[in-house]
Amino acid sequence: MNLPNKLTLFRIFLIPVFILVMLFDIPNKFLIACLIFIFASITDALDGKIARKYNLVTDFGKFMDPLADKLLVISALTCMIEVGLVSSWMVIIIVSRELSVSILRAIAAAEGKVIAASSGGKLKTTTQMISVVVLLLGAQYQNQLILNIGNIFILIATLITLYSGGEYLYKNKNLFMDSK
Repeated sequence: MNLPNKLTLFRIFLIPVFILVMLFDIPNKFLIACLIFIFASITDALDGKIARKYNLVTDFGKFMDPLADKLLVISALTCMIEVGLVSSWMVIIIVSRELSVSILRAIAAAEGKVIAASSGGKLKTTTQMISVVVLLLGAQYQNQLILNIGNIFILIATLITLYSGGEYLYKNKNLFMDSK
């Protein structure tokens, strides 16, 4: 188990901690959740850079790293529905895209093909993560301007998510047409 894979597992471990903080009534819960989310997001950036720089890329990491990202963002957004920070329709779009692309990747893998992350997919993840942080900070400080900015970011993230999912499906439509 190399360092990038340990960071990925640590990010997964932080998800239930984030959820518990978000769903219980504790002082400064949004700030604590935000710090946990930021820390988890930093491990995402670090594990990939370390894996590439030191040639520590593994099959485990290729599978678990994007899964950990999806679990982190989906968990955060789902908790944010619960506390009234995000509209459910946006989260449904985001979750649907994540499931669709994951299924597409599984179909491709069964045929021995790899679907690499696109720039749209990376932008999607970045805007989703920024949205979560901004909304949590707005909630913590009960600042309507920050919440409005967070709402703009989550709307942009939702639109990028839609576009990115469509892009993946369109570029890989042959996987559906070739399968029998």
